[in-house]
Parts: sequence; structure tokens; C-alpha cells
Amino acid sequence: MRLRRLDLRAVDPEGMAAARTERTALVRRGAVPEPAIRVSARATLADVRARGAAAVRDANDRVGGGRPDGRLTVEAGELRSARDALSPPIRRALDQAIANISRFAETQLPASTRMQILPGIEIERRWTPLRSVGAYVPGGSAPYPSSLLMTAVPARVAGVQHVVVASPAGRDGQMDPVVLGAAGLLEIDTLLVAGGAQAIGALAYGLDEIGLAPVDRIVGPGNAWVTAAKIEVCGEVGIDLPAGPSEGLVLAAPPADPRRVALDLITQAEHGSDSPALLVTTDAAFADAVEREVDGLLAGARRHDILARALTEHGRIVLTASLDDAIDFVNDYGPEHLSVDVEPLEPTVERLRNAGSLFVGPWAPESAGDYATGANHVLPTGGLARSSGGLGVEAYGKYTQVQRVSREGLAAIRATVETLADAEGLQAHRDAVARRFEDER
Repeated sequence: MRLRRLDLRAVDPEGMAAARTERTALVRRGAVPEPAIRVSARATLADVRARGAAAVRDANDRVGGGRPDGRLTVEAGELRSARDALSPPIRRALDQAIANISRFAETQLPASTRMQILPGIEIERRWTPLRSVGAYVPGGSAPYPSSLLMTAVPARVAGVQHVVVASPAGRDGQMDPVVLGAAGLLEIDTLLVAGGAQAIGALAYGLDEIGLAPVDRIVGPGNAWVTAAKIEVCGEVGIDLPAGPSEGLVLAAPPADPRRVALDLITQAEHGSDSPALLVTTDAAFADAVEREVDGLLAGARRHDILARALTEHGRIVLTASLDDAIDFVNDYGPEHLSVDVEPLEPTVERLRNAGSLFVGPWAPESAGDYATGANHVLPTGGLARSSGGLGVEAYGKYTQVQRVSREGLAAIRATVETLADAEGLQAHRDAVARRFEDER
């Protein structure tokens, strides 16, 4: 397979202008779904707000994701049974993943701070876990118990009181037994069987008919309709971030192994037919070798059609004149997943500012982080890694400012408050301070 190439090395002026245009399109791609999808999601959300559970069931019937009998939640007893029915290898894998995610999440617990600004003025920044969180876990064409762990474990570590998981049933109308078992292991409070925009609407607005209250924040990855719906509801409920198609970039050059690089590109393409997979390198011969390895791996791949479409439509090889130029491209692109296998390794990693998660060296495949290292795999896409980080414990709580001011403290800042209030023409603000002292006479 010949991947599309973007050659950023010195070429003729006309060719360089075209290359710069393509570079700009790549790095400014965005994570927000197209307008038609947002309109569709908005209509589904309005229906869920108006009709509640009936609208969710209707949407499940129309686009998939529901159970044949229309039940929207899974009973706690069913989750416990699924947990107990897990095979020993699956149970061990889930247990290790939960343990590793928990260990890393525990290091992220925010602390409250309290300090005296002046005598009589004390400010506290108090961190408090959210009351309830809704975690969206993709499903349908493929189950993702790993995403359930990545969204629910940090919630438990943070101390969230009520964790609701929304996940669609498979095409046969059945829930994946490993997803159910993982939910049982984590003692999820409510498991909602729904997908797409209808699931986001149920989490955001609640479903009185089944006793589901609105959550305080929605987290987790999803398809374009899930992302569009999260954007629409974020004025009423918190969200982690709008996540577009999963994407990966490999920064590699000799002496890296072309086969390992090809494996990482194939791994990224396996996320879906709309998943970008890019190789950035300074060596054209190395790029050729990687392409040959990709061809060999594709020949026997189980998800060949998805892989081939992703690589054909969204795969790229970016050639740069120097490692400095390669690093500049990567930082401008801001990939969700970034695999790094170049020399010098660690000095290069130190210069890479914008990525959701970095995988350093030849023994750090993306799939290690997707499942078991303990790092979270819910990450910014579409270039949002330039300004946002991956899902962490801090997303499951909030800070509240607490200001304690005594007479002595207010007297110390009285002139400042009155002067600035006058400058802004806000007399009531000025009087709220001044008249407190006048009342003492």
C-alpha cells in the first residue's frame, strides 16, 4: 500500500506552496463534527428532553443500541452475575488493569489549598468530588470494556458518589459479557443500555421514569453523534472534551525497526475507518520500508477492510528535512497518540509539547496504554492536545473558592476596592464596602 505523502523538504516554490496548504489543513483539522451531524444530534436531544425514556427507546430502535425488550438499565444482580461468570484470564486482566489505573489515578488527587493574603484575609481553594458522573462507553460494532475502566476507575478514586455508565448493546441486542462483568467488578451504580446522542441526552437530562437523575458531568469517548451531543449539552452539564476520531502519529527514523513502526500505524488504523495514522520521518528510504511492512501486515489482518480504508483515506507519511522540522510539525499537529522512536530519544521527548499521550521507545506500543499501563486512554483529538490533556481525576471534581474576610482585612483593601469600583462606575460595589464602616459610627 502506498500511503499519501506530504513532502515538507526543500522543493520548487509551487510545490512548497501546495505542501504548506496541505500541512495547514492537517494541523488545523478540528474535533467538532460536521454541521449535519450536530443538527441530527440536537433533534435527538430535544426529543429526549421532551419525552424521556420513550424517546431513548425509539432512538435505540431506529439506530441500534437497545435491548429487544426495551429495558434501559441492567439490574445490579445481573452485573454481579456477569462478574462472577468472567473467565479466569479475563478476570485477571481486568483486575490488573484496574489496579494500574487506580495507582496512577491516586497520584492525581487534587489538594485543597488555603492561605492568608493579608492579616484578616484568608482564601481557600477547596476541591470537592462531583456528586454524579455519567461515563459513555462505546459499543455496538465492538465492545470496549477498557473504556469503562478508564472512565469509571478515576471516578471511584476521586470519590464520586454516583457513577452512571451508558453503553449500547451489540447488533444482536445483547450487552457484551465482559463489559457487564467489568461494571460488576467496579460496582457501577447504574448501567444505561443506550448509545449515541440519546444516551448523552439521558445522562444530561435524566429519565424520571426509571429513576435516573441528571448527572453533573459526562465523560468518555464516542462517535461523531456522541461528540456532537456532548457539545450541545455542555451549557447545562459539564463535559470532559469533544473527542473526534481516534488518531495516532509515529515519529520515527533509523535505527528504528520499520516493522515495529508499521505495527503501530496498523494499531491506530484499527480504531476505525476514519482514524488518521501518520508517520513523520526525515528518511524517505525508511518510509518506503515501513510501507512494505504495512502491506505485509495488511494481507492477513482480521479487520482488513477497516484498516485499508483508514490508511488509504487518512494515512499519511510526512517527510521533513530535519528532526527540528519534524518536532515542529508534531507540536503543531497535536496528536492524540504519539509514538516516538528516534535518536536522541529522551531529548526529543522533552521537546514534544502537544500530544494526548506519548509512547516512548520501541517497546512502548499504543496498545499498552490502551489497556494496561495505567495511563488513561480518553484523550484529546483533532488538535485539542495543543490546549487540553487526557482524562484525569481532576475531571471528576471541582474547585470552590472560599473567602474569609475580617474587619481588619476589609480595612486593608478598602481604598483599593472603592477606587476601582468608582473607576468602573459601580457605586453599589463601592458602597458595599464604605457603608460597612459608616455603620460603625
